[in-house]
Amino acid sequence: MSDLKYNLADIETPALILDEQKMIKNIHRIMKVKDNNVQVRPHFKTHKSIEIAKKQLELGACGITVATVSEAEVLLHGGVRDILIAFPLVDKRKIERLLQWSNARIIFTVDSKEQSQIIEGIAIQLGVTPEVWIKVNSGLNRCGVEPGLEAVELIKEISTRNIVNATGIYTHAGHSYAATSQEMINKIAKEEAESVLQSAQLCEEAGFAILHKSVGSTPTFELASKYDGITEVRPGNAVFFDGIQVSLGVANLEEVALTVLTSVSSIKSNRFIIDGGSKALTTERGAHGNENIKGYGRLLLDPPLFVTRVSEEHGIIAMEVEHEEIVKNISLNKKLHVVPNHACPVVNLYDYYYVKKEEGIYEKVCIDGRGKSQ
Repeated sequence: MSDLKYNLADIETPALILDEQKMIKNIHRIMKVKDNNVQVRPHFKTHKSIEIAKKQLELGACGITVATVSEAEVLLHGGVRDILIAFPLVDKRKIERLLQWSNARIIFTVDSKEQSQIIEGIAIQLGVTPEVWIKVNSGLNRCGVEPGLEAVELIKEISTRNIVNATGIYTHAGHSYAATSQEMINKIAKEEAESVLQSAQLCEEAGFAILHKSVGSTPTFELASKYDGITEVRPGNAVFFDGIQVSLGVANLEEVALTVLTSVSSIKSNRFIIDGGSKALTTERGAHGNENIKGYGRLLLDPPLFVTRVSEEHGIIAMEVEHEEIVKNISLNKKLHVVPNHACPVVNLYDYYYVKKEEGIYEKVCIDGRGKSQ
């Protein structure tokens, strides 16, 4: 933690506020899936913080998941030594950089014969045997082979050459973010788990041991972890939660650990303006087809108000007649917390967290992986 300490009034806006106690409670909630004999490999891309990653490991995580090579390198330099690259790498330079970390367990994603051959070529040059997991598509229709026979065909292909060590199968049910009911989330969690388990069973029947059967997605991780045979979950957003998760019923507003602190900059007859626009909140209204979100962020007021429009530096909040009592308490320079719709891309806009400590003092902490996209 930083030695720099602040009171809320001292923090210039817009700023990213992290409630440490709420975050710790969220991490403990995540780790409860270990009661199902399931390991936790949380995603780094949500918080991008070495310190938070180490806290997750301290509280029971078996390793960390990343989306990019540069995120992996941030963690490796920070001392983390068990990392899944949840993206099928094709850039030879990036693959070579990671394969040179001989003192770390780095798991590569494969989802095609051609992409696997790129990894294999570098491995031959360096004389190493990379660990790889096959990614299957459980409905998001992004990367991944189709579950079942395509997974078997790929593991046969890569195992024949005996250059990489295929030890796992994983998926990510990101389309759960667009669920419109708890029943739909339940259904997606079932399909997510079964896509991995059925693929693993067919691979094992073909003679290939699958040690790791991993699922992801914050809306589904608690449900999917209950399916017999799943060995690991990889939630990312659950460390903070956000407006999307509240809209899905996955979390309640009191569990949201991350807000954007803004100041009121202008007040008009039917609206007021804060200094948090698209460069502070993003323009995201949801993720993967989510249409449950209202506006561009929820102000922590009672009753709630929402950011109804954004420019780059302006957040516009429309005021209706029923908001009259709230508006009486709005004044220039008043600081207001906004719950972001989607925490992950919002974190990537900032260089620092202002971490709220238990005693109400804020510490300024660097976001180590911020802006790292390679």
